[in-house]
Order: sequence, then C-alpha cells, then structure tokens
Amino acid sequence: MAASPAAETPPERQEQRAASPTPLAEMPQVKHHRIRRTRAGAAWVGAAIFAVILLLLLIFILQNGHTVAISFLGARGHLPLGAALLLAAVLGVLLVAIPGTVRILQLRITARRHRGIDAATAAPQDQTLQPPPGNADSAHVQ
Repeated sequence: MAASPAAETPPERQEQRAASPTPLAEMPQVKHHRIRRTRAGAAWVGAAIFAVILLLLLIFILQNGHTVAISFLGARGHLPLGAALLLAAVLGVLLVAIPGTVRILQLRITARRHRGIDAATAAPQDQTLQPPPGNADSAHVQ
C-alpha cells in the first residue's frame, strides 16, 4: 500500500507548507472600494479644461494679430483679427444665453405660482382633520 505524501514528509516540512502563502488562484477576491466623485474633484477637472481652452484662445489671438477695421452702429475702430473674432463669439453666446435665462426665470415663476395654488387648495382639507384625543390645547389653536 502506498503511503500518502503527507505521511512521507517530516512534520517540520508540513508546517512550512501550511505557513506558505496560498497561490493567487486560490486567494479570495477582494472587493475594491469605489471612490465617489466630489465637488472638489469636479472643480479641479473644470479648472484644468478651462485653462486648456484659455491657452488655445490665447494662441488663436496671437496667431491672428493682423489689425482689421471694425464698424458697428456708426462706431469705427481697429482691432487685432483674433480679438475681433473672440468678441464676436462672446456676443453670440450672450445672444443665446440671455433669452434662455429669461425663459428659465419665467418657468420658475410659473412653478412657484402653481406650488402656491396647490398648497392653498390642500390646506382646507388638512383643517378638517381632528386633533388627537387628550390634547385640549390643539383644539383652541386658530
């Protein structure tokens, strides 16, 4: 009868095998913690993106430094081409942002008005509820 491998090895050797680390395939998988995004992290990413955009705008303005004549509603002047194009882009953004802001304010005012109407119609229903028994002070509240 063949002896088992554990019986052939001396006890000191068996203890060394037991103390040795288990192979990676046999180790239990550790669940990794997921780090949530924070406002500070989002601000950091936003600042980095903003810095890159500003750098690109600066390069654009420096590369388009040729002076051009600008006329607007009777006003005349000379500006570098890059600055004139940047000014036109900013004014275009404002033309989109101002009406959008006005519409958002209109919607907020309407929503606030509807919340007030809903609260006023819900209030009489709440007054029909009777106070809990044993609380005599709540019956005299006006």
